[in-house]
Amino acid sequence: MEEWCKTIPKIELHAHLNGSIRDSTLLELARGLGEKGTIVFSDVEKVILKNDRSLVEVFKLFDLIHLITTDHESVSRITKEVVEDFAAENVVYLELRTTPKRNDSKAMSKESYMQAVVEGLRAVNNVDVDFACKLDAEATGNSHYDNGRYSGAERKKIYVRLLLSIDRRESTEAAMETVKLALQMKHLGVVGIDLSGNPVIGEWKTFLPALKFAKEQGLSITLHSGEVPNAEEVHAMLDFLPGRIGHACYFEEDHWRKLKSSKIPVEICLTSNIRTETIPSLDVHHFADLYSSEHPITLCTDDTGVFSTSLSHEYNLAASAFGLAKKEMYRLARNAVNFIFAGSQVKEELEEMFALASKELEM
Repeated sequence: MEEWCKTIPKIELHAHLNGSIRDSTLLELARGLGEKGTIVFSDVEKVILKNDRSLVEVFKLFDLIHLITTDHESVSRITKEVVEDFAAENVVYLELRTTPKRNDSKAMSKESYMQAVVEGLRAVNNVDVDFACKLDAEATGNSHYDNGRYSGAERKKIYVRLLLSIDRRESTEAAMETVKLALQMKHLGVVGIDLSGNPVIGEWKTFLPALKFAKEQGLSITLHSGEVPNAEEVHAMLDFLPGRIGHACYFEEDHWRKLKSSKIPVEICLTSNIRTETIPSLDVHHFADLYSSEHPITLCTDDTGVFSTSLSHEYNLAASAFGLAKKEMYRLARNAVNFIFAGSQVKEELEEMFALASKELEM
């Protein structure tokens, strides 16, 4: 089944750039910092190679990743490799989220960090990457127009759109800065805003002004919600009516009622939830209830590097844990087209991809 899961087109809507770094790349970059005396490599090597991380250990690893990914070259390299890895798994549409970072010692601003991400997208050469605004293509009716260049060759293609993350450690002003940067970079494929970071840090009211402004300006919003028990915050997030939410692990009965009545799509990250012990086991995972009630859901990886997973593995995990047949898995993958933050033309092209694939898949 896992091999079959690799062959179906897939859509990834909850993937953190820095959490999807290859272990080999992370080790290489950490070793370089160790040689410079910036870090003690022997200490961080164990952190990188450990697979069964608790939620606390996950954020310790992210602290390490943020320490390592401090220059433009590393950010571009990681972006390029992450997109290549998803494309190799037959992911045809990827929404990649990342927190714009400032590092004065490396002359890095939030804007230059994001430009480095874009350079990483441009550097991918083993697959066509569609990430930029397609207004020119739509005006000319040229469906092969790709990132400002015409590509007549039929090559494997992945659509990539970017979500700028507001970190829960940030102030209202910093959050607003991120939203304004997202608006400034819409022509480079930025389609929305994510709220993420350590869930025990920060208060909802701190980020609400920036999120309201983003929504008013036409940006889509996804929120990490219910990663830890916080009933009041979950209520407030659901009242905000974001475009999607991620995780939804610590939801109470009234939360589920509100979620289902509002039909907010949920980004499900099975391996992440089990590894971080926010859900004790798959047999009690809320995927089953949401799936059986036909609530909008999409399978995601969260962090392929941190949790040593892939989207194909997540689909295989769902199939085995919840008894889903191939047709159901295909339908689950195809339905995710409805939840993407890109525009109608991209949705139409993805629908065509899935229609073509259904004729070739053995179901």
